[in-house]
Amino acid sequence: MNRRFWITASACALLSLTVTSAPVAAAEKNTAETYRLLNLFGDVFERVRAEYVEDVSDEELIEAALNGMLTSLDPHSSYLTAKNFRDMQVQTKGEFGGLGIEVTMENGWVKVVSPIDDTPAFRAGLQPGDFVTHLDGEPVTGLSLSEAVDRMRGPVNTDIRLTIRRTDVEPFDVRVTRDTIRIQAVKAKLEDTIGYVRVTAFNERTDSGLKNGMDELDRQAAAAGKKIEGYVIDLRNNPGGLLDQAVAVSDAFLDRGEIVSTRSRDPEETQRFNAHNGDLAKGLPIVVLINDGSASASEIVAGALQDHRRAIVLGTKSFGKGSVQTVIPLPGHGAMRLTTARYYTPSGRSIQAVGIEPDIKVQPAKIETVARNGERRSESSLRNALGNENAPPEKATPTEEPAEDKNAPAPNNGPKPIPGPGAQAPSTTPASEPGDKAPAVQITIGDPSSDYQMARALDLLRGLSLYKGQMAN
Repeated sequence: MNRRFWITASACALLSLTVTSAPVAAAEKNTAETYRLLNLFGDVFERVRAEYVEDVSDEELIEAALNGMLTSLDPHSSYLTAKNFRDMQVQTKGEFGGLGIEVTMENGWVKVVSPIDDTPAFRAGLQPGDFVTHLDGEPVTGLSLSEAVDRMRGPVNTDIRLTIRRTDVEPFDVRVTRDTIRIQAVKAKLEDTIGYVRVTAFNERTDSGLKNGMDELDRQAAAAGKKIEGYVIDLRNNPGGLLDQAVAVSDAFLDRGEIVSTRSRDPEETQRFNAHNGDLAKGLPIVVLINDGSASASEIVAGALQDHRRAIVLGTKSFGKGSVQTVIPLPGHGAMRLTTARYYTPSGRSIQAVGIEPDIKVQPAKIETVARNGERRSESSLRNALGNENAPPEKATPTEEPAEDKNAPAPNNGPKPIPGPGAQAPSTTPASEPGDKAPAVQITIGDPSSDYQMARALDLLRGLSLYKGQMAN
């Protein structure tokens, strides 16, 4: 029987790994009670077929029953129709059509785990923790997660209107234009002497993308005549993906030790994944960035590097999905996605519903330069200040306020005129569709001029480099 194992908090980007395993025996023998309950199901099924107000096909009823049985177990188990299963196989390649939004279901609403970078959902300003309550004006209550996802997907260049509920914000509508989503799993750039690596997903190309990104950073540093002093691994808003890719990324920065273990109901099926010799970062300090959009595979990497004291984890608490799902094809139909194991970090801790606590908590914030009135204060601005014989010559600057011009017009401190009809006040919010409320301005992830968490990570690594240099001297 072919099985697929994946770990992600997403229902839109189902990333999986195919392996071969033997058939699993039934956990319990059939009993008279089991047959009685199956007879109950048959009675209800027949009554719905015969008396429901509208005609419903047997396939629809059976698929709904299967999905109901699986979704009642936990938020990540479900039944995949043949179409959904095909979609999942396409998405495994890292390219699919839609909005670019990773979602789960909570309290009957679709909850945003994270928008994928550079996608319509990201550009529309959706944020982790947002709830989608309506799709084109129709409530999502009563829909399964798969049904909601199907409605959000559609032909490229078509629009959908999402109604969003966000903490401390009035519900607002936002229009998103569907597009072909191509996920670049790893992005790398050099920030002066710090290598910045952003991992957006754990798909089939993440491991190779990481190696290519690290090589590219070395080339950029060599071309600029600089020496890399540390790395920032950004896992924020990364909803997870393939288990083997999470292990490979962790292994890339570890020389030895356990990376993660998975434990199912049968103790004999416990699996342990260990690191091999070789560190792409060559022992340089690492800061891992996480937030509440970092889930599953992201948490495996953050937990492994944190437990081995290989990296400092900075940001906010992660999502807290510590389970593994097995996707089991059902020949002639679709597949079932079933939670079959929990995973544990090297220290033996489960992060299920708890998440990874960062070593240094840093809330996201917008960086702004404080406006200053007048010139910078300094010793040299004081009257009769002593000079410095070693200082380069500078142009003299006045130390006194200019004399008041008695002929200058008095400043107008009175009330400002009210704009009349047709006047337009300056706007600081982006334009939106009629009736839509634009969401809050997004911080550009990975841009240290606006990304406060990123700036803190860079400062931390630079500080470590300075300290190391002083100790060496």
